[in-house]
Amino acid sequence: MEDTKMENFSRNKEEYQPKMLVFACNWCSYAGADMAGVSRLQMPPNCRVVRVMCSARVGPEMVLSALFKGMDAVLVLGCHPGDCHYSEGNYYTRRRALVLEKMLDLLGIAKERFQVRWVSAAEGERFARTIREVVDQVTSLGPNPIDTSLESLDRKWQKSENSKSEARNSKQIQMTKIKNSKQKTK
Repeated sequence: MEDTKMENFSRNKEEYQPKMLVFACNWCSYAGADMAGVSRLQMPPNCRVVRVMCSARVGPEMVLSALFKGMDAVLVLGCHPGDCHYSEGNYYTRRRALVLEKMLDLLGIAKERFQVRWVSAAEGERFARTIREVVDQVTSLGPNPIDTSLESLDRKWQKSENSKSEARNSKQIQMTKIKNSKQKTK
């Protein structure tokens, strides 16, 4: 299925728009997003911004869940190091991000699909630029290789059921052959 996705991507590069989830710190980055909006700065429309109280509240399970549910990228935006409203939340975020990048590498997911950046409340332009940069990077990567569509899951289930059925049939044939050979020897 991944090959089909990539073929469709190469044919429709102009049409492909990655889906990106942005976790933004309430005190700095979300205010930066607000500043970008008030300033009417141009940003890609394919991002969903989720306000969190601190970037440290975004756990690895949230990032992995978003990627496994079909998001093409996850961006965590927080206060600049040393400026955290909760003193050291962004330091936790930075350490957690390093571990998560290694985990994504083990899973075969490009590290560009998960990024952590620092944006303050007064940096609306930086917020917009960061969003554009990440969207451009992810667009060049193509669709998320994790196929979670219902059709794909159904095909995998059917394939699994077919292989189980074939294994049962093969076992029954072997048992029949053994029975027949025992009857012939009697």
